[in-house]
Amino acid sequence: MKIFVQVKPNSKERTVDEIGENRYLVKLKSKPQDNMANMELVEVIAEHFNKPKSAVKIVSGKKSRSKILEVK
Repeated sequence: MKIFVQVKPNSKERTVDEIGENRYLVKLKSKPQDNMANMELVEVIAEHFNKPKSAVKIVSGKKSRSKILEVK
């Protein structure tokens, strides 16, 4: 399943909000440096869908706030 994610790094809390069909707004505590926000994003999405982190892959947008993720 592919999902579209809008990321807000450097937030006070970690949240996942569904804003449409297969569209999510994810707030992360990490800063967008040294791939830390992407690693936290994978962790948060895996927890949200009750999947292992290995089942979540960033398909597009590694350096963007708009990303496409694949959840197996």
